[in-house]
Amino acid sequence: APEDWSVVTVVANVDQLSPWCLAKLAETLPEGSYRLASGEPGPAMLGWLTGQYRFDRYRKDDKAAGPRILLTTEPGKIDETLRLATATCKVRDLVNTPAEDMGPADLEAEAAALAKAHDATLTVTRGDALERGYPMIHAVGMAAARGREPRLIELEWGNPAHPRLALVGKGVCFDTGGLDIKPSAGMRLMKKDMGGAAHALALAAVVMAQRLPVRLHLLIPAVENAVAGNAFRPGDVLQTRKGLTVENTNTDAEGRLILGDALVKAAEGKPDLILDFATLTGAARVALGPDLPALFANDDALSAALQDAASAQSDPLWRLPLWDAYDEMLKSDIADMVNAADGPFAGPITAALFLRRFVPKEIAWAHLDLFAWRPAAKPGRPKGGDAMGLRAVWAMLKGRYA
Repeated sequence: APEDWSVVTVVANVDQLSPWCLAKLAETLPEGSYRLASGEPGPAMLGWLTGQYRFDRYRKDDKAAGPRILLTTEPGKIDETLRLATATCKVRDLVNTPAEDMGPADLEAEAAALAKAHDATLTVTRGDALERGYPMIHAVGMAAARGREPRLIELEWGNPAHPRLALVGKGVCFDTGGLDIKPSAGMRLMKKDMGGAAHALALAAVVMAQRLPVRLHLLIPAVENAVAGNAFRPGDVLQTRKGLTVENTNTDAEGRLILGDALVKAAEGKPDLILDFATLTGAARVALGPDLPALFANDDALSAALQDAASAQSDPLWRLPLWDAYDEMLKSDIADMVNAADGPFAGPITAALFLRRFVPKEIAWAHLDLFAWRPAAKPGRPKGGDAMGLRAVWAMLKGRYA
């Protein structure tokens, strides 16, 4: 009954505040139903929902609070917010899950469940077909243990007459660094190296649930960069789906390799837009810190739309340049290019320039180099895996296609 509700009093118009303005309350209030003293939750509903997130798959916590429900008189207006909150929590769940339970087959299972829920078509390429058609994906993942073999996961949905949208997500389910092995400190969080795939999966779910009028093509190259006798080596020259050759100068620069083959496949469908998500470079974190994904785009209008959406959604992105002069850093003496430039300079830019070589100039493309992890908790955003740029990208897509 209304007289049993608790009342949260706020001073300002919630519609003009950030999504996180009620998040701390959601984290600290006891179980129960609440309503605002006046007005509707508006964007603050997102933080209210995500602030209650807990990753408790592997632990028992008898002290965990029950649900805190924020009531609204306009439930139809929060459907999109609920889906974005669900997508955010899906990214968190996937990234937080240890690699033992989140390998290439597990990413495939996530995509299969998504395809079933939305009557989409799922295609998975592995084995000899992967080696022939996507040689870089195969090379990176071929040293993984049995049952964790590399694969390319593809989902297609929507009316073929609608504009084609390709979402590509880096799915390195664990990254040892390969034979150029990481130090222990650098390997500690590498379960999160499939964070790009998590973002692409979660965004695809929103696109389909909201019935965005696009022909969706989701691509996830899923691998484990393992150390074994048959691991790909520094100095190997790799073939690519595009027909170019790549001198492998660093086995720990593997994400761009698997993305390269996936981007070529995405472009073959002649999409209106390609977006890729990847936990690609540590150098982007040195430059921008953990909260701020680096944005690269070959189209100024696309970049501006993403940055405007990021500002409006309190979901920041920061554009870095595709600086043509640095393209020479990818020069190889024996192949068409190297995968990693020598020296400490411009790591995020040279990685993005590498990816650009696999995208036709006439196709609009944006690349998000993100961390997918919060080293410290903030209201509505607990420590651990997190979605970054997802809401901004969705807002841009809605403005472009809805």
